[in-house]
Amino acid sequence: MSQSENDNSSETQGPTREETGIDAGQSPVDDTAAQPHEFKEGVLRKPTGWDRHLIAVIAVAWSLFQLSIASWLTLDSTAKRCIHLAFAILIAFLSYPCLRKPRFGLKFLAVSGRIPVIDYLLGIVAAGAALYLWLDYAGVSTRSGDPIVRDLVIGIVLIVLLLEASRRVIGLALSVVAIAFTAYAFLGPHLPLLIAFKGASLGRFVNQMTLTTEGVYGIPLDVSVRTIFLFVLFGSMLERGGGGKYFIDMALSLLGPFRGGPAKAAVMGSGLTGMISGSSIANIVTTGTFTIPLMKKVGYPAEKAAAIEVAASTDGQIAPPIMGAAAFIIAEYVNVPYVDVVKAAAIPAFASYATLFYITHLEACKLGLLGIPRADLTPFFKVFVSGLHFLIPLAFLLYQLVIARVSPQLAAFHAVWVLGVIMLLQHAWRSLRRHEPVWPAFKRGLMELLEGLAAGGRNMVTVALATATAGIIVGVVSLGLGGLITQIIERISMGNIFLLLAITAFASLIIGMGLPTTATYIVMATLIAPVIVVVGNAYGLVVPLMAAHLFCFYFGILADDTPPVGLAAYAASAIAKSPPIPTGIQAFIYDIRTAILPFMFIFNTDLILHGIHRWDQGILIFVMACVGTFAFAAATQGWFVTRNRLWEIPFFLGVTLIMLQPRLIAQWCGMAPENRYWAYLIGIAVLVLLYLLQKRRVAR
Repeated sequence: MSQSENDNSSETQGPTREETGIDAGQSPVDDTAAQPHEFKEGVLRKPTGWDRHLIAVIAVAWSLFQLSIASWLTLDSTAKRCIHLAFAILIAFLSYPCLRKPRFGLKFLAVSGRIPVIDYLLGIVAAGAALYLWLDYAGVSTRSGDPIVRDLVIGIVLIVLLLEASRRVIGLALSVVAIAFTAYAFLGPHLPLLIAFKGASLGRFVNQMTLTTEGVYGIPLDVSVRTIFLFVLFGSMLERGGGGKYFIDMALSLLGPFRGGPAKAAVMGSGLTGMISGSSIANIVTTGTFTIPLMKKVGYPAEKAAAIEVAASTDGQIAPPIMGAAAFIIAEYVNVPYVDVVKAAAIPAFASYATLFYITHLEACKLGLLGIPRADLTPFFKVFVSGLHFLIPLAFLLYQLVIARVSPQLAAFHAVWVLGVIMLLQHAWRSLRRHEPVWPAFKRGLMELLEGLAAGGRNMVTVALATATAGIIVGVVSLGLGGLITQIIERISMGNIFLLLAITAFASLIIGMGLPTTATYIVMATLIAPVIVVVGNAYGLVVPLMAAHLFCFYFGILADDTPPVGLAAYAASAIAKSPPIPTGIQAFIYDIRTAILPFMFIFNTDLILHGIHRWDQGILIFVMACVGTFAFAAATQGWFVTRNRLWEIPFFLGVTLIMLQPRLIAQWCGMAPENRYWAYLIGIAVLVLLYLLQKRRVAR
């Protein structure tokens, strides 16, 4: 997502363009915003003629439709899903060319300066096929399970065009996975006995995928319709209105003067924007454009500056209260209120971010870096006051979710209209205070509001197509393949919970290299999350379903910075002008502290507050989790007070185990499970001893 160029005229500015290394006249975000499309979503078409406004108009119409069904427009669930998918697939064909560059002399398939007729036709046909279930719902209902030729033809057209739209927008990987599952559905009877499947006829397959709510129109797309769109719209509008820049400026003014301050500001700014945007790459493009040059300016190598931004932006998707799009699907799959997902994710997410702050400090110590002089920064209070109005919709959203306990859909809707009013009036209010003409300022606010609505629609195309295409995979599994896959996975893991978790983590990282986080989570949660619970029970380990789903979610997110693909690392390296593979490796090293947390909360459900209802107990668990992850960071970064000696590293890892698995340590010490928190004292004592030893070494 890009920022509005008008943000530069806000009352309080952050670092100057000279400080960030951005050339005069260059938009801080827009020039780099194409990067994620090159790396993840093909090349976004930018028409130059009259049709340049068409995509924006359709995107605004989509946003208004979503706001309508959240407030006054009453439609049944099937109608909402069909219209939602129709908007997404139409925008996809109009916005993305078939090929990135001309091949085999087919230049018309790579046109980016206009929308060719073939893409108009494909978009209209695809949208019509998506709407068919709604338009002929009465007829389809009367012939349930017995589709006629027209049903089959339109269903096949929808599946083919959906896969093509997904290929254009997301990349080839998700379409290939969906095609592989489709082939499995038909070829199952002819496969080896271990993986043989009874298969499905063409009629049954098309009926399942396109004429019911167990395929393309399944739960993932329903969550996209009801909840995800409004949160993505909220983030897009906040960014267009200047909220993203406000968070960056606030983080810089607060943390910039400290040792390695720009890196700490990058962590804070990316965390604040990431929990709203729910996209690693969008987060990097918006915040990294400012923070990466500043980190390089104070002495961070380009590789490490980009890697810190990648680690901070990637973890934005696990940060409550909004998290990534997949978090809303978790609530639906686990059948719990969304606030329960937020509660479960809180301690791992905040401990991960606190540890990344600590890692930036360790890196600054190793490199001997300082912060930005306070004289070069706008005073924090001035920055804070200048954007207080951006905190109103955020506070209102939190109140609705946590205190009022309304549905996420309704909470997001109310936050959107509050933000919309603020966007309309913020420039007019400033002009009124300065005794300047109000009408031009009001028009500017109106344009920013429309740009935010359009950006919300465009940003949702990826999520909507990912959930719809992943619905094909879910639909094949529900045809009867699920039980077989469970048996295969159990056999491969040999019933070993540790091996199963390792396989799940590895598979999530591999699949996630080519799939968006949402699609990766849906695939892995559908196939493996239930198996984790079953195998855990066989080991006498009670694994809550929430823990299993969060495990899949975390590793789907971490795929964004996993080399050799590491799409988020490519986006950051383009800004930092660093080699992408080493950047991805460095980012993954930073993110190892996040990667250990899912393994820990599978075996210690206190970390996801399962069965924990007291605030003091929750705070104790959080603080001790931070101590454990800090010790892990010290071990992996090779530095605590000074450079570690080799024999000290096992002790740091031991502290990590004690703080994150106190029940296990209590068991080894012969203590009752209810006395497990006394084990924390052992870990603290070891860490204090290491601190004193290294302090003494420094003094010598």
